[in-house]
Amino acid sequence: MTPRIVIAGASMGGLRAAEQLRAAGWRGAITVVGDEPHPPYNRPPLSKEVLAGRAPFESLAFALRESVADVEWRLGTRVTGADVDGHWIAIAGPDMVEGAETLDFDALVIATGMRPRRLGCPGPTAGRHTVRTLADAEGLRAELLRPGVRVVVVGAGFIGCEVAATAVALGAAEVTVVDPEPLPMLRPLGEPPARELLRRHLERGVRFVLGAGVAAFTGGSRVTGVVLGDGTELPADVVVESVGSLANTEWLAGNGLDLSDGVLTDEHLRAGSLPDVVAVGDVARFPNARYDNVPRRVEHWCIPADTARHAARTLVAGLRGEEPGVEPFAPLPTFWSDQHDFRLQSFGAPALGTADVRVLDGDPRGDVVFGHHHDGRLVGVVALGGRSAAASAARYRPELLKQPALFS
Repeated sequence: MTPRIVIAGASMGGLRAAEQLRAAGWRGAITVVGDEPHPPYNRPPLSKEVLAGRAPFESLAFALRESVADVEWRLGTRVTGADVDGHWIAIAGPDMVEGAETLDFDALVIATGMRPRRLGCPGPTAGRHTVRTLADAEGLRAELLRPGVRVVVVGAGFIGCEVAATAVALGAAEVTVVDPEPLPMLRPLGEPPARELLRRHLERGVRFVLGAGVAAFTGGSRVTGVVLGDGTELPADVVVESVGSLANTEWLAGNGLDLSDGVLTDEHLRAGSLPDVVAVGDVARFPNARYDNVPRRVEHWCIPADTARHAARTLVAGLRGEEPGVEPFAPLPTFWSDQHDFRLQSFGAPALGTADVRVLDGDPRGDVVFGHHHDGRLVGVVALGGRSAAASAARYRPELLKQPALFS
């Protein structure tokens, strides 16, 4: 029987895992299972270009390299269970009885990613949206194009701020962002960049209600308002919930893996230190030897490719009965976020240095680069502004890429 690696998850992480398995020398079968009907596509434009109507789906789809031309894609198919020791997963699709089919594997790549967290507040559900899939973005866009639409975005993180900026650009009558934190994106950025981010959004017409939580939604058949914890009601024709993510790991229950926040892995991305099971993408919770030994999930665009490269080498070595033979996984996280007419660009781990943020280049009210420090060491940079700010931030990458050194 032909040996097979099954990749659970057909988004960017699953695609990159298939490519990297071939690059690492795997010549056996590869089967990729994913619940969306679409081939792998790029998600960051969903809250920006797709929502604004500037990017059709065809522009999002990743090109399939020749190396993965023989990969089997089981799209529109959910993974419903697994027996890691027994080397099989259960799957379900529109034409199958739940869990009626199983796929055997010699090794497993966990790439099932995340789904949006939803608010459990009382009230109608119609008119409330999340942004994770192409269908989500298309449905929300149709609502934002309604004349005089009033939008409330719950959550001032990456997606929330991007959606708010896009809604303003589309001509929404009112756009209000609600968040329990005192500043948008405070935790990943720290106070000085977050305060400047708030100023730029306010200047461009976004309203903020900060330090407030949502208690309920008003309306009959669909939402008409958002009730805050202090009883204040904000009128809303459309609500966007951007309140974090939940890991798609329920199908792995009962296998002895730590699923408390994604899939806990070791420094080589092995799940439970098993030689034949790895996790990639934002579902993986891994220690980063560049900074410390605390396992964390990282929801940045670069992580699927970075984890896939390391995990593939780990997995192929394990199937050969060998140790990984590579250094512990130590990526340099990178993220960017386009909002209004400016870009937020980061290298490193600024969240680890929010207690010591300094201006490295530029003017906080223009193009600026902030440096985030831990015990005096530069651990991350954040740029706000145009191309010159992003270019200035990139000049700090060599310093951030110095030999990893653990700190407590």
